[in-house]
Amino acid sequence: MQIVIIGSGNVAYHLAKAFTQKNIPLAQLFGRNEEDLNKISQELNIPYSTNNLKDADLYIICVSDSSVENVSKLITKKKCLVAHTSGSLPKEILVGEYRKSSFYPLQTFSKSKELEYSKIPFFIETENSEDQKLLTDLASQISENVMESSHEKRKYIHLTAVFACNFVNHLFSRAKEISDAQEIPFDYFLPLIDETVKKIHEIEPKSAQTGPAVRNDKRVLELHEQLLKDESLEIYKTMNQSIKKMYDLE
Repeated sequence: MQIVIIGSGNVAYHLAKAFTQKNIPLAQLFGRNEEDLNKISQELNIPYSTNNLKDADLYIICVSDSSVENVSKLITKKKCLVAHTSGSLPKEILVGEYRKSSFYPLQTFSKSKELEYSKIPFFIETENSEDQKLLTDLASQISENVMESSHEKRKYIHLTAVFACNFVNHLFSRAKEISDAQEIPFDYFLPLIDETVKKIHEIEPKSAQTGPAVRNDKRVLELHEQLLKDESLEIYKTMNQSIKKMYDLE
């Protein structure tokens, strides 16, 4: 099967690397950023192009959600399968007379960070059972955790991921701003962060909650609010209000 990956960002890089590690040949990397494509090509030994999209059986579109529709129009072959990797878009966003699908890996991707691909969940949605089996078999060569998922379910998977990953990482960034401002090494907090994440592998997140809000410690809450300003103060108040509401402490 001839496979082309369209894109040169984090998802494209890691999918290409995952396929390469499992000796799944890629016919081409295609995109507009020649510098990034060239770097991936040199590392993984995959041919690339910025202007000549190769004929293929499967095209996997790994671009931003806002670009998926327009990029999908570049594929003019009719008897092929096209998949996007978005967590929030329906497969119908793809524009063309080909078979449409979704090939969604649930993970946060950065080119500089090594990943254990076998642990990444993949969610597959297709138009027919034959394509479902094809993509499931393909993903199963990479991952131990491959599931069928409708767009409706995938929207909530993606939403949950934003809360569990993107928002949490933003709080890490805000926490580092506070520690940097006081010249406190952020490394001090890494064992705490590690233990927090480790706990929810064994305990329900709600049961693992600690801190002044769940204790309804008004003295500490007021003290912290006096130390904060602007956006960090608003985030602090909003988070504590949410914690209190979850535990009926308001």
